[in-house]
Amino acid sequence: MSERLDENFSRAVELMLDCAGKIIISGMGKSGIIGQKIAATLSSTGTTAIFLHPAEAAHGDLGVVSEGDTVICLSKSGMTEELNFILPALRERKATIIAFTGNPRSYLAMNADVVLDTGIDQEACPYDLAPTSSTTAMLAMGDALAICLMKKKNFTDQEFALTHPKGSLGKQLTMRVGDVMAAGEALPIVSEDSTISDLILEMTSKRYGVSGVVDAEGRLTGIFTDGDLRRLVQTGESFLDKKAAEVMTPNPKTVSAEMMAKACLELLETWRITQLMVCDKEKCPVGIVHIHDLVTLGL
Repeated sequence: MSERLDENFSRAVELMLDCAGKIIISGMGKSGIIGQKIAATLSSTGTTAIFLHPAEAAHGDLGVVSEGDTVICLSKSGMTEELNFILPALRERKATIIAFTGNPRSYLAMNADVVLDTGIDQEACPYDLAPTSSTTAMLAMGDALAICLMKKKNFTDQEFALTHPKGSLGKQLTMRVGDVMAAGEALPIVSEDSTISDLILEMTSKRYGVSGVVDAEGRLTGIFTDGDLRRLVQTGESFLDKKAAEVMTPNPKTVSAEMMAKACLELLETWRITQLMVCDKEKCPVGIVHIHDLVTLGL
């Protein structure tokens, strides 16, 4: 297909870039299904597009087409009756027509402003009947247009994320630590002068296996984990009379609520720890984030 990205392809890209109206995709049968996918890909990558069923267009839906629109018509043979039936009306409405077809002498090709060659030697179907290779060629051509338009428009990954808020890609690019952290009553925190009993109770009553330790101003000065507790027990020494400040690990690693959740997950994996305290600019803890929560989100 790469050799078909010629001057006609470049012209199609320019027509779509300069389109003052809508980008409309139309096709019947399997070509129509490919058209729906192309419309979806364009819409999610910075070029708003809609799909118009040619049969429905002939019964009123043609009203969606206006002067200045660009209509991409998909037909392997270029002789699809339902599609060709609406071509005069598209012309009457002064729409620009781009054809995806394998037949440059077809009615569709003859009535298009630009023809993109999606012809094939043979379908993958053993009987050369079921649309397989031909629909793949159309899909590849549509994807090529979408990617070229992305580059021409300088469409960014952040813009991509805005159209994919639910998918893993969108989550990676939009979700911040503040969106997933536990806060308020769920945040395990004790003061430096708390007893070891209070510290253990705080740590074990919440599900993170850790408790933050704060000074009189509420700034995080250390943490105490279940691993720290096991090590204390293994020493065989008495520690129940100690204060939190005596047994905590000082100067723990922290993150901000503004950090991207994906970046936080990468830090947890790099440092081989399971949770991080989330602190504000004054180093006061505002939340806690656990690696399991991030993984569960599909990051």
